[in-house]
Amino acid sequence: MKFRIYILLILILSSLMILSIHDSIVDIIEWNRLKKFQNFKNVKFKLSMVSELPEPARRFFKFSIKEGTPLLTVAEIEMSGKFSLGTKEKPNYKEMKASQILASPEGFIWTLHLPGLIPISGSDTAKWTRFRILHLFPVARMGNDLDHTKSAFGRYVAESVFWTPAAVLPNDHIKWKQIDHDTVRVTIEKDGLFQDVDIKVNEEGCPIEVTFLRWSNANVNKQFQLQPFGGKPSNFKEVQGFKIPFHVEAANLYGTKDEFFFFKADINKIQFLNH
Repeated sequence: MKFRIYILLILILSSLMILSIHDSIVDIIEWNRLKKFQNFKNVKFKLSMVSELPEPARRFFKFSIKEGTPLLTVAEIEMSGKFSLGTKEKPNYKEMKASQILASPEGFIWTLHLPGLIPISGSDTAKWTRFRILHLFPVARMGNDLDHTKSAFGRYVAESVFWTPAAVLPNDHIKWKQIDHDTVRVTIEKDGLFQDVDIKVNEEGCPIEVTFLRWSNANVNKQFQLQPFGGKPSNFKEVQGFKIPFHVEAANLYGTKDEFFFFKADINKIQFLNH
């Protein structure tokens, strides 16, 4: 009997190891796929490209992209900070380390590691969310459905406002509309998905608040619905001609009584792929 139990345990552990290795390989494949969406046409930013946009949008681009900067739209990011595994009442923040490739509007992949006595690791993309403890035992495995796709789309196109501003320059699928003196709305479309993102800028054009309605189940009923989501960028630094926030805090139910900042990230390194 004990022998059979040992064999069963070995088979289970072997299966989990194979699944973990498979997921790691798929992560690498997706990362390399997204790299290919970088713009290598050597087109450089000119203020004339945004001359017909609403004034707050022109302010935003003048601040975010230096004239003559190659319009690179894919970035690799390394970050650290705090990520909540709890609720507003009991946040249970954990120190995090994460890497990301952002290729809006094509997709993203975010790999997370929460160190500790029982480490948690995994990845989040437009296609899946997969996390495990001890690098082996799955605790979350979901995706490949419309709810996940819509939720992820909202996340990564909003993040492109923070970290890849060239990816939100106007085209046939990206439209801009003024909301008030300091707020502008960008609407991004991709394969039938639409996302509005509101950007509030200061007098210099620096984004101080990014908000949108996100398709999310991060609520007490755990049901997918449109609900407020927002981020506050700060600590801007210039990287390869782009002014990028090196600190971002994001909240579910932003601006409501249930607002909860679950994500607090500091950028350790960001680079725009140019080869």
